[in-house]
Amino acid sequence: MPRKRAAGFDNQRELIIEQAATLFARNGFPGTSMNEVAEACGLSKASLYHYVSDKYQLLMYICEGHIERLCALVDEVARLDLAPEPRLRLMVQRFVEEYADAQNEHRVLTEDVRFLEAKDQKRILGGERKVVEAMAQAMIGVRPELEAGKMAKPLTMLLFGMINWMFMWLKPDGELTHERMAVVVSDLLFGGIGAVNLDVANHKKEAEKKPKAKQMETKQQR
Repeated sequence: MPRKRAAGFDNQRELIIEQAATLFARNGFPGTSMNEVAEACGLSKASLYHYVSDKYQLLMYICEGHIERLCALVDEVARLDLAPEPRLRLMVQRFVEEYADAQNEHRVLTEDVRFLEAKDQKRILGGERKVVEAMAQAMIGVRPELEAGKMAKPLTMLLFGMINWMFMWLKPDGELTHERMAVVVSDLLFGGIGAVNLDVANHKKEAEKKPKAKQMETKQQR
């Protein structure tokens, strides 16, 4: 009879995977040791091996978990049966939001997947292809002639090029939120640079100017 897992086993393993993703994203997969993972989790190395067999398994958990969430996101949007434009806009929004909450995992997926064995890479890349194909089909829904012109995938890759690396420059506490940037990306995609709503980008700046203007007015009155 298989031995039952102790209560909280899965939660503890999820915490370990999360800490490993942080370390891999910062130092790279080859540059991170299991000792460092154990220390970050507040565990002994022996205890760590109770939850994962080795560093390779951690990399697999991170990559598989991230791509599975992206595939689930695609399936969820598909089930809503939306009109073409709202569907594509929602997909952009959901991807930007997902990347905002999974920056470490996304970085590991894009930079460290090459350290996986060929059979495991194939499985992960299969998930990535599903995601790309779903976005390409959403593009075709908006503009059907893209399929005959063989431009759906190139435009899809351009779109992912905009959002995949947003975490490299978009500050979590900056003037633009991921939610607002999702709107900017969609507007740019549908209407070009002339369609970008500058109020979205300037929202926080304008809010900050008002108190400053009040302070100057008070000083002048004095």
